[in-house]
Amino acid sequence: MYRDPPTLSWPFSSLLISSVWIPMAAMEAEKEEIHVLMVSFSAQGHINPLLQLGKRLISKGLHVTLATTELVRHRMLQSSSSAISAGAGIQLAFFSDGFSLDYDRGSNIDHFMDTFGAAGPVNLSALIAGRKFSCIICNPFVPWVADVAAEHGIPCAMLWIQPAMLFAIYYRFYNNLNPFPTSENHSMTVELPGIPVLKTEDLPSFVLPSNPFGSFQKLLAGLFQNMNKMKWVLCNSFYELEKDAVDSMSEINPIRPIGPLVPPAILGEDQDNDVGIEMWKSEDRCIEWLNRQPPSSVIYISFGSLFVLSEKQMGSIATALKNIKRPFLWVVKPPDGPKKSGDHGQPPLGFSEETKGQGLIVAWSPQTKVLLHPSIGCFLSHCGWNSTLEAFANGVPVIAFPQWTDQPTNAKLIADVLRVGVRLRPNQEDGLVSHKEVERCIEEVMSGPGSEEFKKNAAELKVAAREAVANGGSSDRNIQLFVDEIIANCVVER
Repeated sequence: MYRDPPTLSWPFSSLLISSVWIPMAAMEAEKEEIHVLMVSFSAQGHINPLLQLGKRLISKGLHVTLATTELVRHRMLQSSSSAISAGAGIQLAFFSDGFSLDYDRGSNIDHFMDTFGAAGPVNLSALIAGRKFSCIICNPFVPWVADVAAEHGIPCAMLWIQPAMLFAIYYRFYNNLNPFPTSENHSMTVELPGIPVLKTEDLPSFVLPSNPFGSFQKLLAGLFQNMNKMKWVLCNSFYELEKDAVDSMSEINPIRPIGPLVPPAILGEDQDNDVGIEMWKSEDRCIEWLNRQPPSSVIYISFGSLFVLSEKQMGSIATALKNIKRPFLWVVKPPDGPKKSGDHGQPPLGFSEETKGQGLIVAWSPQTKVLLHPSIGCFLSHCGWNSTLEAFANGVPVIAFPQWTDQPTNAKLIADVLRVGVRLRPNQEDGLVSHKEVERCIEEVMSGPGSEEFKKNAAELKVAAREAVANGGSSDRNIQLFVDEIIANCVVER
């Protein structure tokens, strides 16, 4: 399991290419042969946005294959997950990341990323050989895919799976366009075009001098200093959500919002056409439990699939939940592998029994169904971008508990920019969030003076998200533009 530091546009009826008009009829004929390959890092939160994009590309008439590592296939089989519904039409392919299935990829992240960066290109290239793809789409943590695509003469796109604001921050940081905190001035504020003023606590952890992961620094620097390898940059966000950040990049390195790429049920679409994977088995009994709770009463708590909280922090959250006496649904993923002495990430002993009539603890939840449920009042979240988008698209207020990577910036967006929730503040002494702080934030979001504003703003985001992906919406137009350009590129080549 990955852990923090050891302490731890418009559619066109025709396109003008090289001064030659290409009628849509010819493009429709070409579309039948167009096959897109999507390549993902082996994390559920990286794969699912690509699958949602793949489903939308299929709806535009393209063929889609998703390639990821053998580890994902192994975990899917273990969780008895039906990875993709029968009607989705997305093919799956797998390649080796250079490690055996039983290797603990979280034991040394830098070693894993370096090895994967060496073995991945060779194994992916072998998978591509002999097959005809018109475009390859990668996500940020496999940037070497662009080099593989170039070797095979295939144009490459990147799906940026974090907010457009993060893309703008990283681009300016890794290309030295603006000043950022240093070891000598680690508390400076950062002012960037189209982005609110950011304190150190609002910045993504990878741009801070305290970042301990050298492999991510190298990977992101290589990505953002070589963006010319990407013919297109797509973003899992929507224009109405991040207008200023998107516009700020228009003259530097344009980014096209095509999201939110979330399950269709969240957007009011047919949930039978859903597509996605679960690498851990969900406990559906939580829905039966939610059915018995009053409307807007339940605190939903989930910190995603990667991060593990300390024993003391879990204790603080548990104490707060007992004290506030509100119903809660808490997702606590068990530790990977055999339990060792000193393992944390679990509630205190006896907590389940003490709160038996108040809450429910599950190892993994069907989050789409949970956030759609009328009994949910707020979401206490680590602020991973997928979970954040799902909360926005459901109109659910958020209590932000960011840990690393993009999460602090997402929390800034939630609490200070969009005003759809609050942010937990840790003690300066030990870096822990006290039970009193957890209690304060829960009460503020659920029934405090600002709670109605949070609910109103969240409800407006829900409407905006649905309008963006609807036929003719801003994200739908950008996807259509992307499809038209892939088709035009194929026609010109032939």
